[in-house]
Amino acid sequence: MMKSGTEVFPGDEVAVEEEYLASDGTFSNDGVVYASQIGILDLDDDECVARVSSPNPPNVLRPGDIVYAVVADIRNTMATADVVAKKGTARGIGGETYATLHVSKISPGYTDDVSKELRKGDIIRARVTGISPSLQLTTKDDDLGVIKSLCGTCKTPLIRKKNGLYCTECERSFTRKLADDYGDVRL
Repeated sequence: MMKSGTEVFPGDEVAVEEEYLASDGTFSNDGVVYASQIGILDLDDDECVARVSSPNPPNVLRPGDIVYAVVADIRNTMATADVVAKKGTARGIGGETYATLHVSKISPGYTDDVSKELRKGDIIRARVTGISPSLQLTTKDDDLGVIKSLCGTCKTPLIRKKNGLYCTECERSFTRKLADDYGDVRL
């Protein structure tokens, strides 16, 4: 068995369940506790748990986290998006980054068509509502929604005009579920 303070790697056997239970940074299998991440082993005799503390832990998403994502696809009742960042951190995201937004979670009002609120390529700010069985997002709050969008025809950045968006090149207007600070966000 390893000693507390030892550097461990994923898959290293760190303890047995007869003495320690798996905790943060570890997992158990067939009565053996293994490291699940690179870090320093802590065998806590008071709580009888084995932990691995990482100096740079993975940035795992949890319900309530605010994230930035790019809309990847639009369907009748849902949109899919690729989460690219978590608000408040510069590190990459560990784990699942493919997320869904159900039509009922996009706007505080009733909407029956996702394409009226979001378009492929839009950059959105959203809140994580669930992580199991898949990553789920919402943009219902005022500070959530589209924060940057390009014209689908000429790729000109769209500007906010009243409650919608406007392309200065094509002179076309568009509807979207906009974040309250659309156009003021620096990416």
